[in-house]
Amino acid sequence: MSRSRRTGHLTSPVVVWMPLLVLAALPAAAQVFVVQPEHVEKRYSEFAPTDVKLSTEPMTKLTREQLIRFMEREQGFAMRPLPVAVLALRANGGMNPAGEKYIDMLHSKGTSAKPGDRVVVTNIQIDKDSIVLDLNGGPFHKHRFMRHVSIGMDPYNTVPMAQDDGQQPTGTRLKVEFREHVPDITGEQLEALLKPMIDFGVKSPAEAYAETLPDFLRDAIKQHRVLVGMNHDMVNYAKGQPIRKMRETDKDGQPFETWIYGEAPEPVEFVRFVGSYVVRVEIAKVGEPVLVHATNQMGDYWGNQPVVATNQHEVQLGDQSEQARREESAPRTAPSLRLPTDPAPTNDKTNPQPVVAPVNFPKDQQRPGDPGYTPTVSAHPAAPPSGTPAQPNSSQPNNTQPSPGQQGSTQQSAPAQTPQ
Repeated sequence: MSRSRRTGHLTSPVVVWMPLLVLAALPAAAQVFVVQPEHVEKRYSEFAPTDVKLSTEPMTKLTREQLIRFMEREQGFAMRPLPVAVLALRANGGMNPAGEKYIDMLHSKGTSAKPGDRVVVTNIQIDKDSIVLDLNGGPFHKHRFMRHVSIGMDPYNTVPMAQDDGQQPTGTRLKVEFREHVPDITGEQLEALLKPMIDFGVKSPAEAYAETLPDFLRDAIKQHRVLVGMNHDMVNYAKGQPIRKMRETDKDGQPFETWIYGEAPEPVEFVRFVGSYVVRVEIAKVGEPVLVHATNQMGDYWGNQPVVATNQHEVQLGDQSEQARREESAPRTAPSLRLPTDPAPTNDKTNPQPVVAPVNFPKDQQRPGDPGYTPTVSAHPAAPPSGTPAQPNSSQPNNTQPSPGQQGSTQQSAPAQTPQ
């Protein structure tokens, strides 16, 4: 399966923590982190129908057998991104889904093949008014219903009717639809109908990918030139894999990636990417000044911006402007149940400034420091610890004799007199 990313699917704990590590290394200038799969070029949302002359006679048994033998295990190259789903193609007509719905399907279902990738016809089925082709195994399990059915005499010891290897399907299903019936069609005519989707011509992957591009880009890839504005795939097909890659940060704190091609004394080419697109190309030759390209060389190829899915969302990282940070740290009023339209309480009707009275808690819930705190005095003080002189009760008169128990305690705790 071609590389693809799906919104909202995480496959391992490493994937969960890696974005957090990257975000920790980003400078404070970053404002938005976009969670999304790769962009889809705007031109792929448009579809040009074919014009293939077809017979009006229905398909015969002989033509049916010849078509199956012709198309079985046939290999071609994808001319547009193919989703892990079913695409319906009307003969000499449009594609369903198309436009924004086609882009949404690519983002939600995933990409089975990118433009220029090789695809193989793994199954062909001819119905009354359609021809169904499975590419790279199709988008469904081979026995997607029978694999859930098991047979056996013992409910605890059953055998599934169809074995499941646990692999998820990664292919595409193309359904070519006709008006009333499948005409008496040949293999070459069917390939001509599929040309906007798949090119079955014999060529290299780079040539197949170049066929999906405009003339100026096709020439640049064939001449192995890198233009400012290309994406990763275009540079890969034009130059191949680089000798090495470097990740750095510029003086403004923006991260970028540099692909390096060639080694001295041969010319060395430095291709700088910001995100998925080339922003700078430097060509260094021995004994010559460095040639720098930093302006857009793609014209309006990308349009205003690549087409994205309607279910794409931007997640704010919490970075705020200076004014927002000041407002966040500004003093705020105490929380209150009073509505904004309710008048503020006052202690003095003549005082124009409202004064909020302190909150008095019940005595059994008061703590030192609370408004209106009043220490609670016990009516029965605790007895002093053993060995501590008893303090006279100031509420009793001086001539009041202590109780026998108190007298004994006083006599025992009094210090011994030294004889004269």
